[in-house]
Amino acid sequence: MTVKLPKGWYDISVPLKQGMVYFPTDPAPPKIYRYSDRALGSPITMCMIEMIGHTGTHIDAPLHFIPDGSTISDMPVDASIGPCRVIEIKDEESIKVKELEPYKIKKGERLLFKTANSPRTYESPKFQENYVSLTLEATDYLVKKGIVLFGLDNITIGPYQDQGKIGQIHTKLLGAGIYILENLAMFGVPAGEYELLCLPLLMLNGDAGPARAILRPLKP
Repeated sequence: MTVKLPKGWYDISVPLKQGMVYFPTDPAPPKIYRYSDRALGSPITMCMIEMIGHTGTHIDAPLHFIPDGSTISDMPVDASIGPCRVIEIKDEESIKVKELEPYKIKKGERLLFKTANSPRTYESPKFQENYVSLTLEATDYLVKKGIVLFGLDNITIGPYQDQGKIGQIHTKLLGAGIYILENLAMFGVPAGEYELLCLPLLMLNGDAGPARAILRPLKP
């Protein structure tokens, strides 16, 4: 698939399509298909989409793990629009504090992480159980730093082998007011500073929202 973008821009969204990868505990696979087609004699062409809000590239709101937490329709739009940093993680197992420390992360930053997940995990037709995830220690580190957005190139951010940690990591970030941008397509994106243009669908009182995420160079 080719997306037309100005030079230096990157579309980091995972396309919605039939047969795309999904998390194994989801209630059902996403269904994305052409319901009617003018080429086959129908008066109109129209697609049908049946999926949970955590399909493809999406943003988690606090309600996802926190009872009575704020919803995706409560999210400030500038949480996912504005300057951001793409940080490339070399560790092929997890994001650890030791690798984060040299970046001198500041309060209010939007951080997107490019790892060995790209493009392996989101282009695979089958869910990959082994992927680069966020450790609890690194989660606490980012919470202490006061970032506003955490993004990762995988459909979830905690280790699949420990479902409890997935919940803990989400709860720590979301409880600190840090929105989570999951399933980013980071292959081919150089590390560095960009402007992030990303908004979830306005799902009223939703726990998440599918999103389109674009990076463009910061103005000189």
